[in-house]
Amino acid sequence: MTAVDLPAVPRVLIAEADPWSRDLLKQVLLNVRCDARLDVCADGDYAAALLREKSYDLILADWELAGVDGLSLLRSVRQQRRSPALPFILLSSRNDSASVREALPLAPTAYLTRPLNMESLTQRLQDLLLNEGESVYCEIPALAPGMTLPAFLEQRREVCDGAPLRVDVKAAVHRSLGPEGVDLQQLEDQVRMDPQITAVLIAAANSAGYHGTPVQTLHAALNKLVPGQSMNLILGLALKHNVVLGDSGLVAYAERHWQLSEDSAEYARRLARMLELDHQRCYSACILHRLGDLALLRCLEDWRQGGGALDDEAIGESLDAFGAAYGSALRTRWRLPLELRQLIAATYSLEGGVYSREALVVNLATQMARLTEHEGLQELAGSKTARLLKVGLSELTRVRKT
Repeated sequence: MTAVDLPAVPRVLIAEADPWSRDLLKQVLLNVRCDARLDVCADGDYAAALLREKSYDLILADWELAGVDGLSLLRSVRQQRRSPALPFILLSSRNDSASVREALPLAPTAYLTRPLNMESLTQRLQDLLLNEGESVYCEIPALAPGMTLPAFLEQRREVCDGAPLRVDVKAAVHRSLGPEGVDLQQLEDQVRMDPQITAVLIAAANSAGYHGTPVQTLHAALNKLVPGQSMNLILGLALKHNVVLGDSGLVAYAERHWQLSEDSAEYARRLARMLELDHQRCYSACILHRLGDLALLRCLEDWRQGGGALDDEAIGESLDAFGAAYGSALRTRWRLPLELRQLIAATYSLEGGVYSREALVVNLATQMARLTEHEGLQELAGSKTARLLKVGLSELTRVRKT
């Protein structure tokens, strides 16, 4: 496409098997053209059907699609002999010379190998979808007439994008880059207190493209994903709408939930280490246990920006009514491992008569985090959870002061 034949509103097809890579491509593209009409699919057969039905201005397709693969889609498009040629970006994990030679005769607009270079991809999309010096602004849609806050939150529960970001992802990634590439331990130290990043990376490491033992910790996720992919997923989160809250009331609530998550996670880590248990798994469960409340706050920002009224009372009532449901919906939709979901549930209550020691740890840690600085540990040391763990006042005092 040249500047003279750019469509007023481009129609784009994204065909990508991995759900997290698919979401990343969508966010990068919408960051360039927020008004683009997008069709997104996970397999080649559906992509081929869409190509027969609709006319597109740009295609991004994964070579390794199930059914009709991306190279076959490209071949089909080129056989139509459209003039000018339909822009087609072919994505692949194959970087060997034989694969490149196989693709080049079909003249892909770009052949991009994984992990993707985000800056290069963004520049390609800008060249294809924008005139020189052009930018596109999209207004936030107003709320539907008569929409109530409870109805809005119920509607958004199954589609919300998760929590706002706790950390500055660009700074975190920059500090983790060294002469030899990404320092995974440094990256983990930079982002481990962020519930959204933790959840997304664990979910991505358990997606269809990865096999083996389910991943339940940030540490394991970072070591299972390709370092470049981890960075892309983290940076891609910063492109999403409302990852930074704009309302001071919502920010105040978010700060309290972030702090509660962080305090719980740190206490759980110390307790687990003291008891020689899996401290990373306990940390993950606690850092994620307020994910639903934080995701709800992000949706309340959408409500506010759409023109809805919002005050402190409405925020509190919404959290009470919907916070737990949002967390459950996210953990299920993102397919976090069942064992991790059960451990997160233990932060709220212990059900049944037999508890794992890790479940007791996270439950006790969240109880500790809810204590104010003026409340003592004596009553907590006498609780059933502490007795089952055989943890007394001296141990709890040491955990709090460490």
